[in-house]
Amino acid sequence: MAFDDLGLSTNLLIALNKLGLSEPTAIQTLACPVLAAGKDTYISSETGSGKTLAYLLPLYNALVVDKAVTQVIVIAPTHELALQIHRVSCDLAQHAGLAVRNVLLIGGTSLDRQLEKLKKKPQIVIGTPGRVLELIERGKVKVAEVKTLVIDEADRLLAGDSVDMLRKIIRACPGQRQLVFVSATEQSESTFEITEVAPNLVRLQAEEAAINPNIDHFYLLVEERDKPELLRKLIHATKTERAIVFVHRNETAEIIAARLTHHKITVADLHGAYEKENRKNAMQDFRSGKARVLIASDVAARGLDIPNISHVFNLDIPSKSKDYLHRVGRAARAGARGVAISLLVESELRLVRRLKRDLGIKIVEIGLRAGNIVEFESILPEEDVAL
Repeated sequence: MAFDDLGLSTNLLIALNKLGLSEPTAIQTLACPVLAAGKDTYISSETGSGKTLAYLLPLYNALVVDKAVTQVIVIAPTHELALQIHRVSCDLAQHAGLAVRNVLLIGGTSLDRQLEKLKKKPQIVIGTPGRVLELIERGKVKVAEVKTLVIDEADRLLAGDSVDMLRKIIRACPGQRQLVFVSATEQSESTFEITEVAPNLVRLQAEEAAINPNIDHFYLLVEERDKPELLRKLIHATKTERAIVFVHRNETAEIIAARLTHHKITVADLHGAYEKENRKNAMQDFRSGKARVLIASDVAARGLDIPNISHVFNLDIPSKSKDYLHRVGRAARAGARGVAISLLVESELRLVRRLKRDLGIKIVEIGLRAGNIVEFESILPEEDVAL
């Protein structure tokens, strides 16, 4: 199917062409006609499958551009994801030649500047739940004519501290508004909340793609204390220009950042950045190429689509095969090749067996000798020990 078959306006087709997009992804093909019909919808698809455009395209198609009122609100759990959605929406408007005003409402940044932008009566509001709710309650975000409310990363927003804020935002919007929930996964907690507010929900799920065949998978057996230094050597040996390093703990992120910086490897630490402004700067540095390496957790990097990643390093390997799939899927986009390298302690060898079994991939053991990577056959445990 082509974008022409989705009933999109000529302006949007021109924009997609300028963005280098020739055909819709599976989830975009499923979502566009359902959202265009105004139905409450749950969009479920893996990371990197084009979910943002899956809802933005039909919503843009339905916008009354010459009407200076807020018609769409998009809620995201993090500053970084809200920024990314805002950028995609602005690019779509610009390339389509549409006078659509987008405003970004997130905490930790200038409230006065956001209030000034709201005076221009944006058609689309994108933000985090706390700041959006605050400005709705102050009467600064006008919701009387909101047609669609999008909850991105719904499983996270509807299973944590933000649930009450989302309920208030939903209640503030008109009763006949369309609700769109978006996520890579669905948790039982969010299922209950969604059913309460949208009992006639249409659920759309694109089939999970097989793991990208353009990614090569490796692992090293190491001592925990040696991981930071081995990571540095691996980055040097692989001549990595753009990589994500996944860790579990802030302390680990700080150690890695300090070690790599000491050795003149530029780093953006998304995981260890506590202040929103620091996280914003980290993402800008990495996207611009100022930093070669982004340090992140699954939560910190969730929903982010960052182009041109050649390497993914798992300093802390995930225990679930699905999480591994989401992590390594950030490399080798658009037909490029990518490499995933996991640093394991001996007790984690069982996870290699699990990854091979669940994902059907080949994972080769490697080592470092004289600064070069060498491959060799590994001896795996006889049994897959349950976690």
